[in-house]
Amino acid sequence: MSESGGVTYRIEDLAHRSGATVRTIRAYQDRGLLPRPERRGRANVYADAHLARLRQIAGLLDRGYTLASIKELLEAWDSGRGLGGVLGLVAEVDGPWSDEEAGRISRAELSERFGGSPDDAAVADALELGVLEPVPGHEDLFLVPSPQELAVAVELHEAGVPLSAIAGHLRELRGQVEHIASRFLEFTTEHVFARYLGEHPPNEVDATEAASLVRRLRPLAQQTVDAELARAMRLFATRHLRLHLGADQPAPPEEETRSVSIPADTMRAVERLVGSDQAASFVALAAERELRARALDQLAAKHMHKHIVDEES
Repeated sequence: MSESGGVTYRIEDLAHRSGATVRTIRAYQDRGLLPRPERRGRANVYADAHLARLRQIAGLLDRGYTLASIKELLEAWDSGRGLGGVLGLVAEVDGPWSDEEAGRISRAELSERFGGSPDDAAVADALELGVLEPVPGHEDLFLVPSPQELAVAVELHEAGVPLSAIAGHLRELRGQVEHIASRFLEFTTEHVFARYLGEHPPNEVDATEAASLVRRLRPLAQQTVDAELARAMRLFATRHLRLHLGADQPAPPEEETRSVSIPADTMRAVERLVGSDQAASFVALAAERELRARALDQLAAKHMHKHIVDEES
């Protein structure tokens, strides 16, 4: 114990309590992230403040901050500017983007829901895709981050879709959805969040305002995708049905086509990717996807403009 009644630690004890190594603690001191210990005789003594600082650093590292950024944040904290707004912004971004609650399922329950016979290859696919996550210490128990996504797989399997095809479809879908998410993030960063992003962490007021904007904008991407997906599903399902019903149904009007010039190198690259017989379809679909991405941007921009007008009035 110290004279002031506080708990003190040797560096080995501090490492054990914080989960950091002795070498890491010394490195943090050298970089100015951790205050130097108190010297008592021939020994260095650490206090609860050092333990709290190490836990702060660990938490920020887990959220993806670099040591250089953490140093700036901690200097802001030490100078009295506070971390509340910044950590509130981090919490908004790191927090759940869905109201869905994770569940758990045993291997036996999983086999029962998918027809009663175990399928190790399907379980491996689900673990790779994150549909299931292992529970440490329980070999036959899994965490289900999205029970809704697992329920979709169950319904598709009951309808006759092989599990391998479901996994393949999810991989493809995930790539397309991640493209949409990336575009929406780029769009909102350019038009909304650019003023908060600089070389240094935002101040308390800016960070709090940015966190509020994240909270307001978070549902917009999903609402826009829901609306566009419903439109596209109706369009393509109707076309598909007419195609398979044959000549008894009125034929849809032929779409106007137009020739465009595409560099030969580009077409050769497309043909190597999908084959010469699918090259034209690939180019058309790529163009359509770009148009939809821009439509998403326009819808979100209109929504943001409405919010700004409402606030100003």
